[in-house]
Amino acid sequence: MTTDLLSPFKLNDSIELQNRVLMAPLTRCMSDDNLVPTQAMVDYYARRADAGLIISEATIIRPDAQGYPNTPGLFTSEQIQGWKKVTDAVHAKGGKMFAQLWHVGRVAHPHFFGGDVLAPSAIGVEGSVPRMRELTYVTPKAVTIEDIQGLIADYAKAAENAIEAGFDGVEIHGANGYLIDQFLHFAANQREDQYGQTPENMSRFALEVVDAVVAAIGADKTALRLSPGAYFNMTESDGDKAVFDYLLPALETRNLAYLHVGIFDDSMRFASLGDKSASEYMRGAYKGTLVGVGSYSFETANQAIDNNQFDLIAIGRPFIANPDYISKVKNGEALTPYSDEMLAELI
Repeated sequence: MTTDLLSPFKLNDSIELQNRVLMAPLTRCMSDDNLVPTQAMVDYYARRADAGLIISEATIIRPDAQGYPNTPGLFTSEQIQGWKKVTDAVHAKGGKMFAQLWHVGRVAHPHFFGGDVLAPSAIGVEGSVPRMRELTYVTPKAVTIEDIQGLIADYAKAAENAIEAGFDGVEIHGANGYLIDQFLHFAANQREDQYGQTPENMSRFALEVVDAVVAAIGADKTALRLSPGAYFNMTESDGDKAVFDYLLPALETRNLAYLHVGIFDDSMRFASLGDKSASEYMRGAYKGTLVGVGSYSFETANQAIDNNQFDLIAIGRPFIANPDYISKVKNGEALTPYSDEMLAELI
C-alpha cells in the first residue's frame, strides 16, 4: 500500500494532523531585541499553516539558554504574547504548531545574558558564535545538582508558557550538540555523579526533563528531538550508542506525541550505530511515532514511510523557499529551489 503523505494522521487521541508533512524547526534569528516574535514571524508562519504540523524555530527557555542573536524566548509575558499572535494566525488558517524548547548549553555566550555558560562538564568547544564571529566560545561551568533541578523546572515552565501562548504542544530539543544532547555524549559529559559515566546516568537528565514536561502539559502534547550518531560540536565516542540503547526504550514507555530525528542528511551512515543511518537506528530501538528528516523530497519521503523507516516527514529548506509547499506538491507544481540568500529575509 502506498502512503498518501497528504492524508490526515492521528498523533494520538487529542491531536490529528491534516497531513504527514511537518515544517522542520528552522532558526532564523528574527525576533526583536527582547526576543519577542515579530509581525514578520506571524506572517511567515501563517503562510505555512497547511503543513500537518509546524515546529517552531528553536525557542530558548531562559536567558542563559541563548547562543545566537535574536532567537525568540518563551520565558517572559511579552514573549508569550508575541507567540500568541503567531499561533492565533496559524490556527486561523487551520494549522497546528508545536514550540521547540531549547537550551544550547555550552555553546551559549555570556554576551547575551552576562552570566555563566552552563554544561554537564567544564569542557568548552572551539570556534565562535554564528552571525557574530567576533564572539569566541568560553569554557562552561559544570552544572551543580541544584542547577540541574532549576533547568528541569524551567523546561517545564517553558512548556506551560507554550500552552498559554496557544501552541498545540512542544518539542524538546535534545539533539545537535545542545544541552540535553551534551549529557548524552561522553565527549561533553565527564561527570562522576548520578548524571554521568553510565548509560542510565547519562540518560537521566533527558528523561527528567521529559517527565517534568509531561507532568506539566501531558504526554500527548510532548515530543523530543534526538540525534544519535550525528555529531555537531562534539567528537565521537564508542560508548555513546549504549546511552541511546538505554534511552530510547525508556522513552517508549512515556507515550510521547513523537520522536524526531535530528540530522541534516539521513543518507549518512554511522559506524557508531552499526553502520545504520540515524533514522534506521532509532526505528529499530523505538516503536512509537517517529519523524524523519534530512534532505528528503516529497517523493523520497513517501517511499521511506512506505518502507517503514518513519511515520512522518519534516521538511526544512524547501519550506523556506516555498511557503505554499503543500499546495505546490498537491497540484504537481514545480518547487522553487532553496538558496542561502533566502535566509536574509522571512518570505
